[in-house]
Amino acid sequence: MVSCLLDNKMHTQQVLDYLKKRGQEVDRKIALETGMSLIQVHDSLKELEKSKKVFTCSVTTYEYGESTEGLMCRISGYIPPAAPGRKVAAKT
Repeated sequence: MVSCLLDNKMHTQQVLDYLKKRGQEVDRKIALETGMSLIQVHDSLKELEKSKKVFTCSVTTYEYGESTEGLMCRISGYIPPAAPGRKVAAKT
């Protein structure tokens, strides 16, 4: 029981560290990159959502005509970088 709790805390910290490095990512890629199962990633994301360290939303992606359901995860307070290119200047 104690070992299970420690493993869960370790996985949760691993997911948090991954998202701190990447900013946002899909649950399947987190599982692939960290070597954890998708269930472990989902459990970790639930814990991180409870503590408001991470926000998630459901997404549907389409590859080769097949849809895949997943979770897009973003670290709290993360603002994606601006897209490259010219920006409209603010009028004063």
